Amino acid sequence: MSKKIFFIFIFSLTITVCNSQKNEKKYNIRTIAFYNLENLFDTINDVNKNDEASPIMELKSNRSKVYWDKIEKLSSTIAQIGADKSKTSPAIIGVSEVENLNVLEDLIHSKHLIKNDYGIIHYDSPDKRGIDVALLYQKKYFNPIYHEAFNPKIFKDNYPVYTRDQLLVSGYLDDELIHIIVNHWPSRRGGEAASRPNREKAAYQNTKIIAQVREQDANAKILIMGDFNDDPNNSSFKNVLKTKSRKKEVAEGDLYNPYEDMFRRGFNTLKYRDKINLFDMIFFTSPLLDKGDKDFSTYKMYKAMIFNKRFLTTKKGKYKGYPFRSFSSGNYTGGYSDHYPVYLYLIKEAKQNK
Repeated sequence: MSKKIFFIFIFSLTITVCNSQKNEKKYNIRTIAFYNLENLFDTINDVNKNDEASPIMELKSNRSKVYWDKIEKLSSTIAQIGADKSKTSPAIIGVSEVENLNVLEDLIHSKHLIKNDYGIIHYDSPDKRGIDVALLYQKKYFNPIYHEAFNPKIFKDNYPVYTRDQLLVSGYLDDELIHIIVNHWPSRRGGEAASRPNREKAAYQNTKIIAQVREQDANAKILIMGDFNDDPNNSSFKNVLKTKSRKKEVAEGDLYNPYEDMFRRGFNTLKYRDKINLFDMIFFTSPLLDKGDKDFSTYKMYKAMIFNKRFLTTKKGKYKGYPFRSFSSGNYTGGYSDHYPVYLYLIKEAKQNK
C-alpha cells in the first residue's frame, strides 16, 4: 500500500469514527427508589407514641450501639442503589418505617450519604406506633415545589384504623415536573382476607390523590411507591387502582406496574412463613412509559429492579434466603431490613452542546 493510499484510508476512518461519536446519544440517568427501613427508631422514649413496642426499645442493652450500626448499614445500602448506572445514590428515595425527622437526619448525615446533600420531606402520621413515611431527595437533581400528607381515614366497625399517611410531593426532576406518592398501607394483621378492605380503602385514597394532581397537571407524570402489604395481583391493585402489567395494554390515564410481571416470574421483596411476597413497588402513569418508540426526549422509565444483593440476604439457618433483617425474637441480628429496596431508572436524552 502506497503512503498516499494509506493516508486516505486513515483519514476516511477518522472521519467515520468522529461522525459516529457525534451521533452517539447521551442520557441523563436518575435512580428513583423505595426502601422499608424496618423499624428505624431512635433510643428516646416518646411519651406521645407507643414507641416502647419498637424492637430497639425492647433491647436490654447496647441500644445506642445498635442504633448507629443500623444507620451505618442502611445508609451504606442506600448509597449503592442504582449507582452502577447513575454513578450516584438515588436522586429520589421514598422510605417507610421511620419514627421521626431525627432518625432521617442521622441517616442523610452518615458518611455514606452526606456528600450527596439530601433534603427531607416528612410528616408525623397518626400511626399508633409512630411510624411514618418520608421522601429523601438530592437537592442538585430534584426541587420540590409542593407537598401534602393525606390520611386514608379508614374505619373498621366504626373505629378508626390509625395507619400511615400517604405523602404527595411535586417538584422538578432537573427541569421536568413529576409527582411522587409515598405509601405504607395497613398490614395483614388478622389475615389477608380480613384486612383486605383496609388496603382497598388505602388504594382508593391513592386514586383521589392522583385525581387531585391531574386537575392541575392533566398529563401528569406520577410515580406511586411504597410498602403496600399487598402483592401486585391483589384486588387493591387490579380492581381499585386498575394497574396494567403489559405495556401494549396501557392507555392514556392508566397505571403501569412493572413489578407484576416480576412477581409472576417468582421475584420477591420479602418472605413470610416460607411464602414469597412482593409488597414493595414503584408504578407510574402512562406518560412515563416507553412503549417501544424509544423517544426519550422527556424522562421515561428505562428499567425497574429489586435491589437484592447477597449482603442483604440471610445466608444460613432457618431464614436462609430471606432478606437479612435487623431484629428477630427480641434480639438485634446485625442485618439491614426485612424488605429489599426497589428502584427504577428514569432516563432522558441529554442536551448536546453545539
